[in-house]
Amino acid sequence: MKYKLTLLLLVFGMISLSAQLKKWTLEECVTYAVENNLSIEQFRLDLENAKIDKSDAIGNLLPTLNGQLSAQSSTGLSFNPANNEPVNITQNSASGSLTSFVTLFDGLRNYNQIQRAKLNAIASQYRLDNLVDDIRLNVALNYLSVLSNKESLKVFEAQYAVTEQDLKRTQELVESGVLPRGDLLEIEATAANQEQQIINARNQVLISRINLAQLLQITDYENFDIADEEFEVPPSDILNNSAKSIFAKALSFRNDIKFSESNVALAEKDLQIAKGAALPTLGAFINYNTRYSDQFFDPFTGDLIPFKDQLWINDGISLGARLDIPIFNGFNTRNSIKRSKISLEKAKLQLEQDKLDLETNVNQAYVDVENTAKTYEASLKTLEARRLAYDYARERYNVGVMNAFDFSQAQARVDNAAASVIRSKYDYIFRIKVLEFYFGLPIVLD
Repeated sequence: MKYKLTLLLLVFGMISLSAQLKKWTLEECVTYAVENNLSIEQFRLDLENAKIDKSDAIGNLLPTLNGQLSAQSSTGLSFNPANNEPVNITQNSASGSLTSFVTLFDGLRNYNQIQRAKLNAIASQYRLDNLVDDIRLNVALNYLSVLSNKESLKVFEAQYAVTEQDLKRTQELVESGVLPRGDLLEIEATAANQEQQIINARNQVLISRINLAQLLQITDYENFDIADEEFEVPPSDILNNSAKSIFAKALSFRNDIKFSESNVALAEKDLQIAKGAALPTLGAFINYNTRYSDQFFDPFTGDLIPFKDQLWINDGISLGARLDIPIFNGFNTRNSIKRSKISLEKAKLQLEQDKLDLETNVNQAYVDVENTAKTYEASLKTLEARRLAYDYARERYNVGVMNAFDFSQAQARVDNAAASVIRSKYDYIFRIKVLEFYFGLPIVLD
């Protein structure tokens, strides 16, 4: 029994450890964010509402059918509902009716309402898809931020390991009298500075992990981490396309542009609906009714006519049509048309503004890729030069030609150059993905 309990504890411990050590890939992060984001869920509910609006609009074209039942008891002078004769007694009566009404013409408002409901459903889908695109891009940005900070931490830790070796060797040289004690203090200061860099880098890793977890709406920050993998700058021929051609393609598929175009179409339908209110409305109805009274007697026998017989004796059918002509309604219709025209112009202006914003973003993304490419190449050259200079400084320091201060400065320049390479590399990767995103390519890190 004790062996089984130990085995169970071991199994549960392994399961718990496995859950804690889960490493999230970019694809997993994007999928999870799209499936669990609260804003996306709200937009999905808006889409369901838009579909219900379409059902309402279709229902407005169908005939209505309403039933009515009433019962009453009266004492004193009243009229017999069965034969409309005056009576001065206590009587009980009941009546019922079915009425159906259908709108034959209403200025095409019901038809336009259906078209508007369809457009609204499409616009809601575009808005939802645009939000999903933005979330994917934000997840990629935050994911790359975590990777960048992790790589920076690794560099600082590796550099600190080298400094520890230098510190140990310097201490031996100081104790043997080859180097002055000031050199040892300088190396110790360099090591302390690198320890501070490591602490700051760990904090940056933690903060970036928390930011990514919050974007995914994961609250277990301590056990959340991404996969330990390094990404090199991906091969991309995106710059073979001009910024103008990328913008032209973005116009053809970007969901934010499609959403703005749908808003223009919606505003046009709203204007048609508003104009329809100024036209006459024609409708037709059919009514079936019957009634019962406990004072409705057979004129030959004097007996009360049974309830069932009264229903068919007293029933009737009426048909009719109704024409409503708007003449004056306090400027409501005219002002509604004016507001709809203004809304249409605003929607058109917003569409043009969104196109301008998209063109600006594409041009900026294009320039960013060009600039970050140059920055990354320059940082690589700088790092190579700093490392060569550091190797030369180490040789001079080992033979006592260079003091510890100058040597630590050479090492610090290497540290800064290495950190700059990491920052520029991931910034370059992200800028490439942003430009590819505007070109319609999926956000994938190879």
